Amino acid sequence: MSEKQKSAFDKMNFILLGIGMVIIIIGLLLMTGPSSTETMFEPDIFSVRRIKVAPVVCFFGFIFMIYAVMRKPKDKK
Repeated sequence: MSEKQKSAFDKMNFILLGIGMVIIIIGLLLMTGPSSTETMFEPDIFSVRRIKVAPVVCFFGFIFMIYAVMRKPKDKK
């Protein structure tokens, strides 16, 4: 039994995991922005980008990573 057959992941699994991580990081970056202080209210905290788009992007990133973990490597025969 070779070393490649012992691994549960193949190269494509790791690539998909990396893509999923990048999608999640993009979603987290979309959530960033100025915050409200005690003296000034920042209405941007309720923007569509921060409360709707970014969480959906993160959610798809997590779903993509679950797929990457569950994906069965192809057998080379």
